[in-house]
Amino acid sequence: MCKKYLFTTLCAFPFLLSCTQTNPLGDFPEGSRPEEVGKILSQRFVEKGNVGKMMSYAKTFTWNGSLRFAEATGDKQLLKQLQDKFEPIFGPNSKALPKMNHVDANMFGSLPLTLYQLTDEERYRKLGMPYADSQWNCPEEADSLQKDWDAKGYTWQTRLWIDDMYMIPAVQLQAYKVTEDRKYIDRTAREMVLYLDSLQRPNGLFYHAPDVPYYWGRGNGWMAAGMADVLASLPEDSEYRTRILQGYHTMMESLLKYQNEEGLWNQLIDQSDCWTETSGSAMFTYAFIQGVKHGWLDAKTYAPAARKAWLALVKYINEKGDVREVCVGTNKKNDKQYYYDRPRNVGDYHGQAPMLWCVGALLAEEE
Repeated sequence: MCKKYLFTTLCAFPFLLSCTQTNPLGDFPEGSRPEEVGKILSQRFVEKGNVGKMMSYAKTFTWNGSLRFAEATGDKQLLKQLQDKFEPIFGPNSKALPKMNHVDANMFGSLPLTLYQLTDEERYRKLGMPYADSQWNCPEEADSLQKDWDAKGYTWQTRLWIDDMYMIPAVQLQAYKVTEDRKYIDRTAREMVLYLDSLQRPNGLFYHAPDVPYYWGRGNGWMAAGMADVLASLPEDSEYRTRILQGYHTMMESLLKYQNEEGLWNQLIDQSDCWTETSGSAMFTYAFIQGVKHGWLDAKTYAPAARKAWLALVKYINEKGDVREVCVGTNKKNDKQYYYDRPRNVGDYHGQAPMLWCVGALLAEEE
């Protein structure tokens, strides 16, 4: 493989940028093929990823992405490496298991449930399912607001942050795939409709918070990726499908409008002078790819946009396999300059994970 292409500009290959290809989401130039990029990113995770003292959500999602790449390519060696790195969670690193008390913690269940689907080892199922079930089992010590959400049939962990719309589906959808019990997908979809009705703006985008009127990239990325994942698993006869598709289409149309000249999106989506940010851009690219592959989006319009974004993202992978220009973890703040000034990380799992999601989506067969 010619890694050099990963770190050069696309201008040396102008003929490859044409969107006249029969399949804009295939036939990528050497160095940007999803098989090549997935290998670089997953091996980088094998090098530095481990259970450690805490299983963060970003690390969990990077692990999931690496596993799905191993599945897509039939790479049994990579699967074994990823299993081996997870093994300490059953012994010396068991304290790294997140408590089942928050959306950012319960998402961990998606990882052992993914491992179960790839290996059929029952211990992974036993580890993962309680994270899905406890999300809808309100504890006695819950506060009044949490109990109110539970009484309405929503998860007691509801907080109406758009991040939740990736965190909650991440574990519930895997539980649905493992059990084939429709309650997991139905309650996830109903929860998503609540968030859409409560938070989506008329232009399809989302403020970072109701009291913070800024369209932060990665925050919107969680929602875009979450909707794509829910729609991919949601049965056609679901009463929630039409509403989620509506919210998805409205958001995708807006994202197409704000795609910058480079092919990516800015830290603040609607601010043309803000810097290009890769984690949110990768999540939007993933949502575009999924939409084209599943037939939710017009391929003539969105496939070239997704291709342009992917080729641009590949340039942000350095020699080590780390993604550059990743916004650090960011809490809400009603201060526009705050978002402009956020530090930018290299190799942050917030950026590594969605790049791997894109790889998996590009490798998947069209429906």
